[in-house]
Amino acid sequence: MAVKVRFAPSPTGYLHIGNARTALINWLFAKRAGGGFLLRLDDTDVERSTAAYAEGIRDDLAWLGLTWDDEKSQIARLSRYAEVGEALAASGRLYACYETPEELEYKRRRQRAKGLPPIYDREGLSLAAADRARLEAEGRRPHWRFRLEHQETAWNDLVRGPQSYHGAHLSDPVVRRADGSWLYMLPSVIDDADFAITHVLRGEDHVTNTAVQIQMFQALGAAVPVFGHVPLITGPGGEGMSKREGAQAVRDFRAEGVEPAPMLAMLASLGTAEAPDPEADLAALVDRFDIHHFGRSQPQFDPAELTAVNARHLHALPFSAAKARLAEIGLGDAGQDFWLAVRANLVRFADAHIWWKVIREPLVPLIEDAEVAAAAARALPPEPWDETTWAALADAVKAATGKKGRALFHPLRLALTGRENGPELKVLLPMIGRERALARLSGRTA
Repeated sequence: MAVKVRFAPSPTGYLHIGNARTALINWLFAKRAGGGFLLRLDDTDVERSTAAYAEGIRDDLAWLGLTWDDEKSQIARLSRYAEVGEALAASGRLYACYETPEELEYKRRRQRAKGLPPIYDREGLSLAAADRARLEAEGRRPHWRFRLEHQETAWNDLVRGPQSYHGAHLSDPVVRRADGSWLYMLPSVIDDADFAITHVLRGEDHVTNTAVQIQMFQALGAAVPVFGHVPLITGPGGEGMSKREGAQAVRDFRAEGVEPAPMLAMLASLGTAEAPDPEADLAALVDRFDIHHFGRSQPQFDPAELTAVNARHLHALPFSAAKARLAEIGLGDAGQDFWLAVRANLVRFADAHIWWKVIREPLVPLIEDAEVAAAAARALPPEPWDETTWAALADAVKAATGKKGRALFHPLRLALTGRENGPELKVLLPMIGRERALARLSGRTA
């Protein structure tokens, strides 16, 4: 059986962290098995779905490297859903209901008051033809429910293990509203059946839905996919990470300078015992992926940890991978020596600008100790300079002033770079050059 999975976001907002993790898990699972990955846009919510959000989702997936083999849109399949709905109604698995939202809420309140679960009482099933005609004459239009069989529905979940729900303990779900629009449940099953989806990997908030949808697959006479439900991630304070809860979008992290590889490393490790590997590419993540590595506890996504992983990724990034990007941000003249000197001090790639300015642009020096600065200015040797120049200069200043340790090195760093810390001065100093170094040690902007 060829493995085929799908990622099914709703284009009612930009891709958020929780959804990106679901996409990655599906993608890695498919690639590990040599299977296919379908992007399905659940865009039947015409009021909230937009082309801009759909394009934003595609853009974020492409940025992460999560390419898809095919794309489908639910809004283009409404006639297919209607066709299946009519067949299910004819077989008695869909039935019309006429209660208003207020009437349904009243029923739920009464059941809760009696200590009963708020399960629909199936009043719609008992309506005679005359009752339906009367209600429609009053201007009511039906919503449609799927009739669950009151039997055990069980499956072996790839993450949670054996699962089962009894149909009598669940409400018959509404699948179509009175205005004719479709809810999530049935169209998703129709799509999965029509597109031969073999595995459905999603968040654990869909576990109960799975019991319902398995019955829908069976009612359609379709093969039931293998299901796996991973725990939902939370924020550092335990808050939810869904779109509705205001989770940060992938595009926000992109704008903040997060690289794709650290993002993928973080998302791939969440919920497993593995630490994020900032140097792993997608091929490496595929090789080590195992759906059984996900535990049952809810993992936390900490943006501060992502920032740290992003920095570690940059610290190991070779010049061959940085060269073109340096040119893209206007640092085409920066060579390998520059990159190897500064990369260990970067949190975001754009931070390279900071050190380029220190080396190449006018800088107001900070003279913390005039004696040390003056001694260094007098001791500057003639060029050419290399990595041995800094040690010789420091030794000369130490001999002239008697100062050592922080009292020696801190004033020199402030005067030469205007910053408290940064790359090693033995590699920065030759790039700064004698003319700028002399001016800065003398207290002049250079």
